[in-house]
Amino acid sequence: MDRERLGKHRYFLKTTIREQIDISDNDQNKGIPMPELQKPVKDGQQVFDLVPVKDLEELSTMSLTAAIGERRTRRKFDPDHTMSLDELSYLLWATQGVRKNAGTSVFRTVPSAGNRHAFESYLAVFSVEGLRPGIYRYLPIDHRLVLEREVDDLREKVNTASKGQIFVGGGSVAFIWAAVPYRMEWRYTLAAHKSILLDAGHICQNLYLASEALGYGTCAIGNYSQELADELIDVDGKEEFVVYMAPVGK
Repeated sequence: MDRERLGKHRYFLKTTIREQIDISDNDQNKGIPMPELQKPVKDGQQVFDLVPVKDLEELSTMSLTAAIGERRTRRKFDPDHTMSLDELSYLLWATQGVRKNAGTSVFRTVPSAGNRHAFESYLAVFSVEGLRPGIYRYLPIDHRLVLEREVDDLREKVNTASKGQIFVGGGSVAFIWAAVPYRMEWRYTLAAHKSILLDAGHICQNLYLASEALGYGTCAIGNYSQELADELIDVDGKEEFVVYMAPVGK
């Protein structure tokens, strides 16, 4: 192990970069318009309404204390189980849902540095009530889903993109979070990237707790093929790319 090389790469974990650059020289202060809060829906794309949050309050009877205590990484799922749309709505709201929309400021169920929320939530849907298998994207401001595309042999392609971790395609759905870095860079320039990864942890922890509360399990995935994962959700790998994944199943 090259400890000197390891030491050089640890800078990413520190706040040193914020001490070395002037983040006030950012696009926000230059008057450049704020990046979009969510990617728009393309003409002709099919959009699905999700269950309003107010109708999901009784979905879980597990306390927060119990959910924290029961939280585990789970890798064995029932591939024949069909998740309800209510349950998927709950998981999406818990991980990226909007609790208050104040126009240019949209406050969500997870924290984000400067309220920038650099992530788009994609889903590889295998078995969810009322949804055809395919790649979907969550529209948090609208609390809706848009079908990005249908994919043949979806479970197999998800497993391949996750480097042969076959349980990733074994549940009802796989969450795939893609970063849009400029949303954070617009304000924090070179100091943005540590915050983006911290935000990813906030999102996935909420998925763990929400899954436990519904009697489901999940497993955070940080080891995947960047090229294949980006290709799976059809992003360019530069302005948007996969950062984190997590399957959910019974």
